[in-house]
Amino acid sequence: MIFAVNMTKTLRIQLRLKDKHACVLRQMAREVNQVWNHINEVSARAARPFSGQPRYLSGYDLQKLTAGFSQCDGIAIGSGTVQVVCAEYATRRRPFKRSRLNWRVSNPKSSKYSLGWIPFKIGHARYKAGQIQFAGQHFSLWDSHGLADHELRSGSFSEDSRGRWYLNVAVEIPELVGPRLPTPTSVIGIDIDLGLKDCATTSAGQKLEGRWYRAHEQKLATAQRARKKRRKALHAQIRNQRQDALHQFSTALVKEHAAIFVGDVASAKLVKTQMAKSTLDAGWAMFKTMLEYKSRQAGVVFEVVNEAYSTQTCSCCGAIPASSPKGRAGLGIREWACSACATVHDRDVNAARNILAAGHGRLAGGIPVL
Repeated sequence: MIFAVNMTKTLRIQLRLKDKHACVLRQMAREVNQVWNHINEVSARAARPFSGQPRYLSGYDLQKLTAGFSQCDGIAIGSGTVQVVCAEYATRRRPFKRSRLNWRVSNPKSSKYSLGWIPFKIGHARYKAGQIQFAGQHFSLWDSHGLADHELRSGSFSEDSRGRWYLNVAVEIPELVGPRLPTPTSVIGIDIDLGLKDCATTSAGQKLEGRWYRAHEQKLATAQRARKKRRKALHAQIRNQRQDALHQFSTALVKEHAAIFVGDVASAKLVKTQMAKSTLDAGWAMFKTMLEYKSRQAGVVFEVVNEAYSTQTCSCCGAIPASSPKGRAGLGIREWACSACATVHDRDVNAARNILAAGHGRLAGGIPVL
């Protein structure tokens, strides 16, 4: 039986606004920066008074101090946007325990220029006839997600380093619970090999070739030495290629399998090593997130399992032979033969098969908590 529950999914970057609206959006972003800088100053004074106890203003306190700003002459943003800015400021300041945060700079010629950001509440942005209605303006965009079929929730307008504007909005989409029709019966394990040519390998032998940044590294170095603005376009091209490849690979896996198991690789730890550039280039966290929400939406089982010794263990006999690659010295070994059963393994495929076996064990045991 198939039934659906509501799940909130955030659409980002893909919804690009037409460039003709950039001037209006920049003006709104300046007003957002005015609110931010005002509450930044007020908050700093309250936290460092000349006499009495210091006071850290909450988002509610800041909202009261900015009441009426949206009614001033020439102000385009509404009260809802001002309230979201106050709440966001209080949220960002709390973990740092500072009396104030950095100022938001509106001058695009400044080296400290703050990219445009205009948040909004639920119901303050509406989609109609291919346009977004917000603050009395109508913004045209390239709708690649069919917003007419969704109800817009909270979100924001944001600017990238090339001056392009995007709509980031949360929408509710149905999440399937239960088996699908037709239901795939195959299951698969995925091994993540950060820093190498293939950043993901499945137990069926499929490989996702990564190194998108490495492919353009020479061009980027040339553009940086020449101080050309083209490096922004190159960075955007790398990001788009990475996202496109990860989306296609993850979508194909979800469509073809009923259960997906991935290893619990600690990419956050590898970022602090000499492999940081290659680790970030692989986009493992992004790939894992895509697999997770797409699996939930399609009713596919998705689990993260312990991948300890998955590379060293023979997926055929289950032994850890002396011939298996071990430690840093074994990183260059891509194929090896098991000395116990004489089976020849591809390093990554063997690890993916062991991850698949660990996933079967978790399902049989009721999926205990790691």
